[in-house]
Amino acid sequence: MERAWLIISVAGLTAAAILLIWENQNAAFVVATLSAVAWFLSYRVKLRGTIVETDATEDDEIASEENDE
Repeated sequence: MERAWLIISVAGLTAAAILLIWENQNAAFVVATLSAVAWFLSYRVKLRGTIVETDATEDDEIASEENDE
């Protein structure tokens, strides 16, 4: 899902650049803002995945420590 948000972000920035070339600043601003939101969502998905992996690793370590006792 992270890659999808990144692709949407890059496509949006490309569209915003084209809209600027066509001198449509209002639409370019809206598209660029939505692209920034898509980039933040990709970053959020990446962080959430890292947190889930860390929690799973910690749970496994705690379970193995309890079994050793």
